Amino acid sequence: MRDQRWWTWHIAASAIILVFLGLHMVIMHLEAIVGIFNPHGGHPIAWANVVERAKSGFFLVTYIVLLGAALFHGLYGLRNILFELNPAAALKRGLNAVLLVGGFGLFVLGTWAAWQSFVLATTQAVARTL
Repeated sequence: MRDQRWWTWHIAASAIILVFLGLHMVIMHLEAIVGIFNPHGGHPIAWANVVERAKSGFFLVTYIVLLGAALFHGLYGLRNILFELNPAAALKRGLNAVLLVGGFGLFVLGTWAAWQSFVLATTQAVARTL
């Protein structure tokens, strides 16, 4: 029963990835059609457009949710692949621990990076208006 719950979360994470990666593809590759996320015009990775997106709380949240979903989906999938090799029980516990600690560490680092870009973009915007 427990594996079924984790598998359900795995599938839900893939749906989240599908939606947010689709949004990324629209923003980055269809800028000629949907330019709403690039208010300064031009290419989506132009610095002014990057800073505008970094100021947005919406993008901060989507980056963090996408990061969490991608890490869970990828690491849980890797865990299942490794467990198909039928390792010993102690090795299974060790793999679980390594994947859990590593995934959590990567999530904290990525969340910190997203938060710092948000803070930097918003403080520079406030400083320019003063």
